[in-house]
Amino acid sequence: MSLRYALIALLTGRPMTGYDISKSFSRSVAHVWHAPDSQIYPALNRMERDGLLTSVEVPWGKKGTKKEYHVTDAGLAEFREWMESPLVPQWQRDPAYLKAAYFDFADPAAVREQLRQQQAYWEEHLATLEDTRATLADRTHPTLAARIADLDEREAELSVRCKIYAYDGLIARARTELAWIQDGFTLLDELHST
Repeated sequence: MSLRYALIALLTGRPMTGYDISKSFSRSVAHVWHAPDSQIYPALNRMERDGLLTSVEVPWGKKGTKKEYHVTDAGLAEFREWMESPLVPQWQRDPAYLKAAYFDFADPAAVREQLRQQQAYWEEHLATLEDTRATLADRTHPTLAARIADLDEREAELSVRCKIYAYDGLIARARTELAWIQDGFTLLDELHST
C-alpha cells in the first residue's frame, strides 16, 4: 500500500510522465521505498482509476503521446490522512540477519564472501545516500528543486530539513550495517583462528 503514497509524494513536486516518475523514483523515493517499473506503471493506472491521479496526454516524439500524471485533491487528501495516521512498526524480514544467526552451518570462506558482498553493497549505498544528502542540503537535487520552486522560503526550508532528516536516518542505518558486518569479520577471525 505504501507504493501509492511514495508515488503521490513524488508527484506533489510536479506533474510527470510515467517515464519521468520512474527516473525520479530511482533517484529519490527508491532510497526509502523500492519498487521496480513493473510495479510503478500498474500502480499509476490503479491510482488513476481510484481518482487519486488524473492524466493528460502530452506530446512525445514526432507523432506520439505520453500520459502526464497529476495528483488530484482526493489524492492529496488520502496522502495527508496517511501521513497523519500512526505508523505501525514492521517486523524485520532480512535474510542477512537470518543467515548470520546460522553461520555455524556454513563454511567460513563462504561466510566471509557473503560479508564482503554485503560490505560492498552498504559502502556503495552509503556513498549514494551521502551524495544525495549533499544535493538536498544545497538544494540542487532535481526532485527537491521542483518541489520547492513555488514555495516560500519558510516552507522550502521545512521541506529541505525533512528530507535531510530522512537521509540522516538512512545514513546512520548504513553505517550501523557496515559496523555490524565488520563485527562479523571479527567473529570469524576469533572462531576460526588456529
